[in-house]
Amino acid sequence: MKEPLVAIVGRPNVGKSTLFNRIVGKRISIVNDEPGVTRDRIFSHAEWLDNSFTLIDTGGLDFEKNDEITINIVSQAKLAIEMADVILFVVDGKAGITAEDRNVVSVLRKSKKQIILVVNKIDNYDENLSYEYYELGLGEPFLISSIHGSGVGDLLDKVVSCFPKEMLMVKKDDAIKIAIVGKPNAGKSSLINRLVGENRVIVSNIAGTTRDAIDIPFKYNGKKYMLIDTAGMRRKKKIEDETVERYSIIRSLDAIRNADIVVLVIDSSTEISDQDLKIAGFIDEQNKPSVIVLNKWDLIDKDTNTMNKFEKTLKNELSFMSYFKSVYLSALTGKRTEKLMQAVEEVLENNNRQISAGSLNDVLQDAYTVNAPAFKNNKRLKIFYATQSGTNPPTFVLFVNDINLMTDNYLRYLENNLRKAFDFTGTPIRIKLKCKKDYDL
Repeated sequence: MKEPLVAIVGRPNVGKSTLFNRIVGKRISIVNDEPGVTRDRIFSHAEWLDNSFTLIDTGGLDFEKNDEITINIVSQAKLAIEMADVILFVVDGKAGITAEDRNVVSVLRKSKKQIILVVNKIDNYDENLSYEYYELGLGEPFLISSIHGSGVGDLLDKVVSCFPKEMLMVKKDDAIKIAIVGKPNAGKSSLINRLVGENRVIVSNIAGTTRDAIDIPFKYNGKKYMLIDTAGMRRKKKIEDETVERYSIIRSLDAIRNADIVVLVIDSSTEISDQDLKIAGFIDEQNKPSVIVLNKWDLIDKDTNTMNKFEKTLKNELSFMSYFKSVYLSALTGKRTEKLMQAVEEVLENNNRQISAGSLNDVLQDAYTVNAPAFKNNKRLKIFYATQSGTNPPTFVLFVNDINLMTDNYLRYLENNLRKAFDFTGTPIRIKLKCKKDYDL
């Protein structure tokens, strides 16, 4: 059984994203008075009266403009309409019915889907206000204020009543979340479209085309994944505090925090930038397993040693996360893109790797014997035993005689030995120290 799909559509700036946020109960879609802020289909799980469904926010339908971005927005919205089981057609109650609204209605009629007319921005309910909207021929209009929440409960009652019985009570998806991050124009959206085999997100040479973090269901090797396309992250000083782009960057960082694994896309046709390194640093700080994608590999003049040279540069630049897993591919041509999901599965396996206590202690004892720590204040660090306390990321606890005797250099030495003995490629590991005497009876 699939979860019912509800799409919110309408012309620009009628309050679709505000309604979306109201229904899902959190600020997922960007809300701004600038028309055209929501550019791609945005999916989120929602619930009402014990009924689960997926809600889709869409960009405003504007049939008058013919620029590339607007054409793509309309294309994405039409695709959402085709996918949806129920459509919420939102109009601006303060502006009344417009010619643009009638154009949208003509498109919706062709879909032959269940359409619910939503009149938004009605702060003070008056039944007489609804009469003019009957002329659209969509049945009873629901007068609401998405900002204040009035009327939304009645609207949702109607929404769930339209679901086929066999689609109700579906549990929330347990898909593995993959955040796709990187600078603008690194090829994130192209890569996602290549993976899912359709144009699910807008691809354009215009920097900043992707503004929201967009969840896209995806299956690979029988497993459920959620690809999260994020806005390109530019340097802070290039982003004004109150711009839409600033909200997008915050959303991208939040996507990293909530992801199970992060794919950092780097444009291999240009030098690795400070911003690439800052994004990688944030991934590392959040202790997220990750794959580094060197995209646009088709643009590189190659010989037998080219990839090795790139790898050396990466190891030098990303010395703070030397555990990285790299993949070289071209999202445009599709060459080597199959390597990405193979790498994702490998890294996720490493992130959940469990090491037996015997093997763990053997490796650490050998490392200690080969290179014992130096004396500090006439005392030397002793490691009595170690255990793995968790995964995601792999976490180890070392019981020692004195925590203060451990140096950063020696801790790195122990981590490197663990990485040489066990495959932790692509995932950070954590080592915690505890004083043995504190745990002796």
